[in-house]
Amino acid sequence: MNIPYTNVPRLVIIGGGFAGVALARKMAKENVQLVLLDRHNYHTFQPLLYQVSTSSLEPDSIAYPLRKIVKRGKNTYFRMTEVDAIHPETKEVHTSIGSITYDYLVIATGARTNFFGNSNIEKNAMRMKNLPQALNLRSLMLENLEQAVITTNPEKRKELLSFVLAGAGPTGVELAGGIAELKLNVLPKDYPDMDFSDMKIHLIEGADRVLPPMSTHASEKATKFLEKMGVHIHTNTQVTNYENNLVSTNTDLSIKTATFIWSAGVTGAPVEGLKADSLIPRANRYKVNQFNQIEGYDDIYALGDIALMQTKEYPKGHPMVAQPAIQQGNHLVKNLKRHLQGKPMIPFSYFEKGSMATIGRNKAVVDLGKFRFGGFFAWFVWMFIHLWFLVGFRNRFVTFFNWTYNYINYDKAARLIVRPFKNKEENEVERV
Repeated sequence: MNIPYTNVPRLVIIGGGFAGVALARKMAKENVQLVLLDRHNYHTFQPLLYQVSTSSLEPDSIAYPLRKIVKRGKNTYFRMTEVDAIHPETKEVHTSIGSITYDYLVIATGARTNFFGNSNIEKNAMRMKNLPQALNLRSLMLENLEQAVITTNPEKRKELLSFVLAGAGPTGVELAGGIAELKLNVLPKDYPDMDFSDMKIHLIEGADRVLPPMSTHASEKATKFLEKMGVHIHTNTQVTNYENNLVSTNTDLSIKTATFIWSAGVTGAPVEGLKADSLIPRANRYKVNQFNQIEGYDDIYALGDIALMQTKEYPKGHPMVAQPAIQQGNHLVKNLKRHLQGKPMIPFSYFEKGSMATIGRNKAVVDLGKFRFGGFFAWFVWMFIHLWFLVGFRNRFVTFFNWTYNYINYDKAARLIVRPFKNKEENEVERV
């Protein structure tokens, strides 16, 4: 791996997501040797992946080089690699490019798509957890539109123009809204010879309402917005299979579609090697104490989606979203500094900053403490918050420019099939 020997403590971080980046940015200036490992050489701002899929943004708008983050320190290193296993007895991390020892290890591997054991859905559905997958989805949707405009078979055209999303959480709602905006404002200009009354967007949710994690007010508002945009919502419905372009459910609903997107759940992405009882099997998340130490280990920590910290307020662990990951990363910086100084660590306390989802132009919902609101002001708040948390000035500027262009011109600037999507097998496995 070509990491030089050091006489200061070595901190190894697995994962360049929100938690890993929050920790690395601040620990890079401390008296440690910091080594950041990730299978990609960039950090992805996942809340905006759906905008890459729906042609609002190019991928470099929401990605930031991890080397630019670690270069701020004099004794910091980044290696692009896949982590295979951890050997705590020898304090080693085994990767595809070699092994490295650690004094402190932080696992921030995030989450992967959860298909709940359904192999057909896992094989055939599109997913959107990283940039390559978002680009695959964008290419597939645009390729299907190109096929729809030339086919003479009306049934085949309806199949190509049908978009089905399973899971009406924030990701599903935002993606459905993004596709609906394409249908309403963009595609009729691109394809003036095609009848878009054949284009249908279906959003399927197993719960009794969309946005189950948010308030009923947010759910009702989002439902109203989506239905006004032409999205067909099916609640109390679970997808049971997707094969040969047919979506089957536990009700009498079945839909023929060439674009089926799975956003119905996530599960942790653990690394092999730790004690079996340190992992909660159903959630695939490491059980951590109030200092984010994995149960049974003093020198191994877990942050973000992969960590499950049970508290009175969150008996099932903190929400698997960006804010807990960022806050845990920032808090662990303080605790590692205290530990290095021989001081006792401070328990982590999560500050709930609210939740939000955007549905489309001038349409969003926000839950902020006791306040619930939707519409234009919520949409403006959503945009401001997401711009603020993007990493890098360039990304903020480019994203703001694209949003302004899209808003003024009712257009999406990134409708390019740069990397054709050839088959479902190209859906890459989600690993560290």
